[in-house]
Amino acid sequence: MVPPALHDVASDRLAACDQRYTPLRRALVTTLADAGRPLTVPELLGAIPHLALSSAYRNVAALVDAGVVRRVVGTDERARFELAEALSSHHHHLTCERCGAVEDVAPSSRLERAVADAARVAAGELGYVVRAHRLDLVGVCPRCARAGGGNPGEGVGSAP
Repeated sequence: MVPPALHDVASDRLAACDQRYTPLRRALVTTLADAGRPLTVPELLGAIPHLALSSAYRNVAALVDAGVVRRVVGTDERARFELAEALSSHHHHLTCERCGAVEDVAPSSRLERAVADAARVAAGELGYVVRAHRLDLVGVCPRCARAGGGNPGEGVGSAP
């Protein structure tokens, strides 16, 4: 269930860009809010049967321009989209380098402290001030690991 306030914020952001919050854009926002992970345009087309391909790209672009949706870069050629963090919640991503799947990860307070500390050190070395962070971890998802080796436990920080 999408909270009504989400639609109010989306409508306000689009209005600030002289855009309307049409029923189709509302359906896109609802679908992204309910998905729990970033979706590709083909996945959006599958979830919204009356959505045409050209309309999907045009409306997603308008939602991105208004700051309602953000583009998530994965390891494959496909763009994925999710609600902007200000409209959802702070999270990170796990991305499969084989199949391109992208999953949301709710960060623990321990992880957030570690990332914030590392970000301050890295930014401080170049004179930046960190205002926010995004963390994308790349590896092999359990399904791909089962299909072709590559233990999900292997990788950064693992003993050889």
